[in-house]
Amino acid sequence: MKKIGIISDTHSYWDDKYLHYFEPCDEIWHAGDICSVELAERLAAFRPLRAVCGNCDGGDLRRMFPEILRWKCEDVDVLMKHIGGYPGRYDASIRPHIYASPPKLFISGHSHILKVQYDKSLGVLHINPGAAGMQGWQKERTLVRLTIDGDRFSDCEVITLGKGLMGG
Repeated sequence: MKKIGIISDTHSYWDDKYLHYFEPCDEIWHAGDICSVELAERLAAFRPLRAVCGNCDGGDLRRMFPEILRWKCEDVDVLMKHIGGYPGRYDASIRPHIYASPPKLFISGHSHILKVQYDKSLGVLHINPGAAGMQGWQKERTLVRLTIDGDRFSDCEVITLGKGLMGG
């Protein structure tokens, strides 16, 4: 059993709440637009970090993290890409990967829109944790925690970190 902390679109913004909410987690997964090597290193020093680079990530982060990452967590096939779309509207850049061999869990970021949605046609759980940083139009900053036990998901939690720039 593993408890996972899922975060995206930090855009170089550090919040000590990341560590507070990821304290019970075994791993942290960052879905891109990290925008700071220091931020990635701080997360990786706290818990094992898996991450993908996003469209705003520069050369050093692109060398550290791939654009697409696929791995097994417990018995779950996981696919992560920053720009991924969502069920029924997957981005063209990831569609071939999803349709040729659907993962059980697909994680993306980019939109700054929190979504936890099940794709019944492919049997894929899609999670976009929203944006945890202060750049963008989101009203609230969010992240997600999820437990994976064998091939099952449980305890999916949406955590609100505070107001975004547009949150007043």
